[in-house]
This record gives sequence, structure tokens and C-alpha cells, in this order.
Amino acid sequence: MTTRNSPNVTRQTLLAAAASLALALPAAAQTAQPRFDTEATQEIESIIHRYLVEHPEVLLEALDALEAKRATEQMASQKDAIEEHSTALFASPEGTVLGNPDGDVTLVEFFDYNCGYCKQAQADVDALLAADPDIRFVLKEISVLGPQSLAASRVSLAVRELAPERYGEFQRTLLGSRGVADEAAAMGVAEDLGIETAPLRTAMSSPAVSAALAESNELAEGLAINGTPSYVLADGILAGAVGKEALAAGIANVRACGSTSC
Repeated sequence: MTTRNSPNVTRQTLLAAAASLALALPAAAQTAQPRFDTEATQEIESIIHRYLVEHPEVLLEALDALEAKRATEQMASQKDAIEEHSTALFASPEGTVLGNPDGDVTLVEFFDYNCGYCKQAQADVDALLAADPDIRFVLKEISVLGPQSLAASRVSLAVRELAPERYGEFQRTLLGSRGVADEAAAMGVAEDLGIETAPLRTAMSSPAVSAALAESNELAEGLAINGTPSYVLADGILAGAVGKEALAAGIANVRACGSTSC
């Protein structure tokens, strides 16, 4: 998944931090509220150290429990955010929906035209839409990869304003193209589709295009989405190029129980 800024915290780093914290707890307790003399404190520290060395699996169990707790909290937070932003999230201007506009399940993708993982995932999404005629697929453009992506999105959303019936074809063509997606590349795709250059350039700087960009960025921020591709499905978020099978499984769950995870 292409991200704005993703911290890289290894399991070993977390384990080391957990061990340090465990060893520091007695000393911290002694400082906060003296109950033990120096000899007793050292003995407690020695016991904890010996136990952790002899039973290092305890740290793994604690870390697993922490990760599970954080995952549960994140899922609950995502559900609340999706519910809060549902109107703007699942609604879509004309032309922004691929697949079946009246489909029974809506899948929303946040993408960047220069995201390599989005390009790889395009085939999975297209195959999914071809295999399932009841998916409503909504596109949200966020330019996480800088000025070139932003320029491409301005052209893209101008195409949506002027020729919404061509937006889907434009989006799939530009996303599937090789090389950097910038203003020139996007204009070239638009011209190949027969969209006139002059009105397109005017629309690029229109309030409607700026508002569409701002709305998608605000939605992504509200949902704590900072990378592409990211998919919103019912009450859950699937981050990264998760593949056709994972998307299909989530959609099946939505149909079965109304949730991404049953």
C-alpha cells in the first residue's frame, strides 16, 4: 500500500520496549510511592528479570493481546467514522460509479493515479466487477503522492464535470497506463477520448473540482486513511491491494450479515 507516511515498527522493537518497561515498573513504583527499601526493590527487579528470561513467551503473549486489543479498538473506531461520514462516503456524483449503479453492495476505493499498488489492484477490481454484476463501485481520488498526482486528479475530475459518461473509461485508462501520471499524461488520455482541451483546462481550476478534491481528502482524514489503495465496505476498511478473493469475501459477508466481518 502506498502511504503518506507509514511508521515501521518491528516486532523485535516492541518486544524490547516491553521488556524495558517491565523491568522499569518496580523502580517507577518505588519513585512514585516508596514502599520498599533498596534491597527489596532490587530483589523484585531480579525476580521479574529472571522470570522474563525463563519465560520469554510471556512477552509474546502480552504483545499478541495488545495487538488484538488495538485491532478491536481500531475496528470500532472505523465503524464510528464510517457511520459519521456515510452520506458523503457512499454517495457519488454522476459518472463516479463503476459496475452496477443500483448494486446491492457498495465498495468504495480511495486511490492515487501514481500508486503502483492501485495499478496492480486494478485487474483484481475489474475481474471482481465482471464476475459480480451487483457491485456498486465508487471511486474517490486522493493525491497522496504529490503534485503530479494532484495535477492528474484535477484533469480527471474536470473530465467528470464535463463528460461524466466518459469518467470511468478515463480513470481506468490513466490508472492502467505506464509512466508517471501528471497533467500532460492525463490531458493526453482526455484528448484521446474526444474531450476538448480548452473547456477542460477551465474546469480544472473550477470550484467544483477543488471541492471534490477537498471532500475526498477530508473523508480520508476522517477515516484515518493515509494510503492507497484503501477500500471501504459497509462498516469496515480494507487497506492495501488485498486481492480479489479478500474483496469478494468481504462482499459475501456484507450480504450475509450486513458487516465486513461476520
